Amino acid sequence: MKFIDEAIITVESGTGGRGCVSFRRERFVPRGGPNGGDGGNGGDVVLKATSRMRTLYEFRHKKHLKAGNGAHGQGKCKAGKKGHDVIIEIPQGTLISDAETGEQIADLTKSGQTFILLKAGRGGKGNARFKTSTNRAPRHAQPGESGQKRVIKFDLKLLADVGIIGLPNAGKSTLITTISAARPKIDSYPFTTLTPSLGVVRTRWGEPFVVADIPGLIKGAHKGVGLGTQFLKHIERTTLLLHLIDASAIEESDPLAAYNTINKELSMYNRYSSGIIVKPQIVVLSKLDIPKAEKGAELFQSAFKGSVSLISSANGQGIDALISQIDQKLTAPHTS
Repeated sequence: MKFIDEAIITVESGTGGRGCVSFRRERFVPRGGPNGGDGGNGGDVVLKATSRMRTLYEFRHKKHLKAGNGAHGQGKCKAGKKGHDVIIEIPQGTLISDAETGEQIADLTKSGQTFILLKAGRGGKGNARFKTSTNRAPRHAQPGESGQKRVIKFDLKLLADVGIIGLPNAGKSTLITTISAARPKIDSYPFTTLTPSLGVVRTRWGEPFVVADIPGLIKGAHKGVGLGTQFLKHIERTTLLLHLIDASAIEESDPLAAYNTINKELSMYNRYSSGIIVKPQIVVLSKLDIPKAEKGAELFQSAFKGSVSLISSANGQGIDALISQIDQKLTAPHTS
């Protein structure tokens, strides 16, 4: 299934049914009077978040959704049937906005959460409603109210505890494969991963946590280079960032180049969506199984003013210690 995290659709609520003009006509009942029933209300458009959906793939071709119209009123004071509601299921973590104005409408982050997007048109009143002492035979009824129409945009932002960031080939996909059951495509060339991957990490110490591999981050990502803006938004909902750096690719001339490149992109994107750059980070040097990586790790640690974790996803070096460190950070999020 293709990962789709944006969709634009048109939605319409139902129109109310018109009221009925009718008079009671029975044998031996003179002046029976009006008995026109009310029209039924139209159907609402309701959004519902669900954990069953992982992408917005369903809306790739489903571009127009309309609720049912209310049925018209009938004689004998029979009210029209209400139109059916349209319940649109979307993945939890979906932001809903007006596609034309950009106005934010709702943000559904929990499974089962609902939101009435468009209210239905009300049904019109039948002529029985207009009978008075001075107007005993009203010959008019109300039309039903029109439904509402709106073009909306869905914007899915993954819900994960930990976002794994880093340049292409830093080992993000290999790490998420090592610590969880996720199986993203892995290869040696840049941009192997073109869709975010989610994995659940189970620990011996407490609750499981969800990690997301955030691809497409290179220099210029905040401008959309390398599909950067398409994936940077998925960092917004994470609690903690795991900054992965390929130790074997560290150069003596600028040991912090990869680290600074990613953080600069986060800082630039932060102008449009505040909060990303202040998220706590665990800096991790990967691929320590490669001979050249040991020298790179020494260069980085000499230049970096902070703690660094050393791992190898290939042979498991430092993996358990890293999972424990992540778990401690998540259970005590206010610690640095």
